[in-house]
Order: sequence, then C-alpha cells, then structure tokens
Amino acid sequence: MRRTLPLAICLIMGIVMMVQFFVPHPISVGFYDLTTKWIRIVSAFALVLGVGSLILYHIDRLQRKRPGWAYSIVTLIALVGTAITGLGWGVKPGAPLQEIIFKNILVPLNASMFAILAFYMASAAYRAFRARTKEAALLLIAAFLVMLGMVPVGAAIWGKLPDVAEWILSVPNMAAKRAILFGVALGAIATSLKVILGIERGWLGGGK
Repeated sequence: MRRTLPLAICLIMGIVMMVQFFVPHPISVGFYDLTTKWIRIVSAFALVLGVGSLILYHIDRLQRKRPGWAYSIVTLIALVGTAITGLGWGVKPGAPLQEIIFKNILVPLNASMFAILAFYMASAAYRAFRARTKEAALLLIAAFLVMLGMVPVGAAIWGKLPDVAEWILSVPNMAAKRAILFGVALGAIATSLKVILGIERGWLGGGK
C-alpha cells in the first residue's frame, strides 16, 4: 500500500495533466491553476526540508572533521547571511545590502569561475581535437575554421572566411544540434511515460 498509492496518484495525475494540456476546457484550465498553486505550496515545504538537510549535512561534516570541513563553515555562514539579507535585515538606506553582496561577492566569484573555465575548455579542446581518426580530423578542421572566422584575423586572411564559419554554425552544426534536441525530447518522453506507468520507481526511494 505504501508504494501502490503513490504509483496510483502518479498515474492518475500524469494522465489528467496530459489530457488538460490538449483539451483547453474551462474545467481543465481551472484544474491546472489549482494544481499550480498546490505545487507552490509543496515546493515551499520542500525548500524547508532542503535547507534543513543542508544544515544537518554540513554540521555532521564539521563534527566528524571530514575532508573539506572548512568549506562547510563558509556554506553555513553564507546560508545564514543570505537568509538574513533576503528577509530585509541589515539594509541601510540608499545602499541595499543585497546589491552590495551581489556586486562585491557574487559578480567577482562568477568572473573568477568563468575565467578558470576558459583554461579548462582550452585544455579539453586540446585533448579532443587530436586528429587520430577521420571524424576527429573533420572536427578539428571545422573548429579551426569557425574560431578563425570569428576573429578579425580570419577576415584579413580571406574575406569569405567569416561566411564559411557562419555556414558551418548555421547548417551542419544546427542540424546536429536539432538531432540532439530530438533525442533528448524523446528520452524525456520515454522517461516520463515510464514514471507515469510505474515502470520506473526510483523516485519512490529505497530501491525497487
């Protein structure tokens, strides 16, 4: 019964939500609005559970002195500081604390992260663009043409190189991108059907 009831609710709600998407009747629209409100309420409780789980996890790391426990202190301090700031405490007139934290902490951290990411992408590209096979050689040539066509040096070497780079991005790259999106969409549909029909039960927890 502990598993049958959640599976039955999932099946019924999944079918009802699919039907209301294709049938724009006032009853289905009202049901969708009601469901959306309940989702917000449940999400609020899930936020409380998530914050509590985060706090307990990092307190356990601090008590056991696990590797990287110092970062748990930073996480807890940031959590408390963000909560206090979000509630509007400690805000001075003319200089909102949220704006100060955003400009002086979050923006520099994001800039540092993306700066490091550039070196990681360069090293990954160096490892990936080795012409060991015909496909890798083709990828290397296409990447070289695109990168060269996006900078002024490429246009100075050959005036039509930017057009070639644009064609690579608009035609073969776009075709591959759409194929990937189709595959992701079909995978999401298949996974959703498995969950609705009770084939995939991992979301219940505790194994199969």
